[in-house]
Amino acid sequence: MTEVQVGRTDLFVPRIGLGTAALGNFQQAISDSDAITVVDCALDSRIRYLDTAPLYGHGLAEQRVGRAVAKVDRDRLVISTKVGRLLRADAPRDETQYHDGVPFYLDVPPVGPVWDYSYDGIRRSVEESLERTGLDRFDVLLMHDPDDHLSEAATTGYAALRDLRSAGLVRAIGAGMNHSAPLAALVRACDLDVVLLAGRYTLLDQSSLADLMPACEEREVSVVIGGVFNSGILVDPLPGASFDYVPARDEVVAKAVAIRDLCRKYDVPLAAAALQFPLAHPRVSTVLIGARTVNELDADLTLLDVEIPRALWTDLWNAGLID
Repeated sequence: MTEVQVGRTDLFVPRIGLGTAALGNFQQAISDSDAITVVDCALDSRIRYLDTAPLYGHGLAEQRVGRAVAKVDRDRLVISTKVGRLLRADAPRDETQYHDGVPFYLDVPPVGPVWDYSYDGIRRSVEESLERTGLDRFDVLLMHDPDDHLSEAATTGYAALRDLRSAGLVRAIGAGMNHSAPLAALVRACDLDVVLLAGRYTLLDQSSLADLMPACEEREVSVVIGGVFNSGILVDPLPGASFDYVPARDEVVAKAVAIRDLCRKYDVPLAAAALQFPLAHPRVSTVLIGARTVNELDADLTLLDVEIPRALWTDLWNAGLID
């Protein structure tokens, strides 16, 4: 749990953090008590960086994180949340949050996300997140999935975050997305400290090396990595395994199987290689573990102790399996 600096700020974060989408009933409903127990165990394991968002469980994840950390010294923690979506009872149905008619978040409160990257909307989002969590501040604020709202995110959205940072109300600002090209555009357009990239710098997909990673190198922006298992295919690449939260194409499964087979040559679990791989990049500050249960959390932490021979990375590169 060594710490690294976030961008050029005075904020330092541990290399491993806890992502909380799963604790907001992502693809599977869990109880409040089970979710809070996962956070408790993460804190007991010296994970003190928690990332959440209003979208996660339509407020559930923020509420559960707030209840879990209420008994912990706030100064020991680094907590990030996201802005750009307000939760409203009259929200129209957002088709991006469904697959085959099934919502990604199950058994959630009767509110839905409404896009709002206006200056006042960003400030309102922060206030509502503080109310849901019961916290007095966040350390990091990230614009959430502004793929189709880049103009607003780069102007009014960024201005609101910049002013919050200037006033000392937040220590680092940035954006979090599943696609690297629009993130790279925001890094070049705005003075960001950190970005959260999900799924595009993994053992299976390093497409962000073409755009985001060079931009972050140039601007000294830190990168937090989520989705290191690419929705599960880098745990067990069976036919029908998930990639980006939907069934993977045959060629994606085949590549994951080839990576797994090389890992087996060195007696390294595929999941261990997947979890450790992003940490080698000089711009990556933190990898988020997205555990849903205490057993998953324990298993992930055990993977960090696996010794991985340098020869494995060389073999993967020579085979054209990593960029």
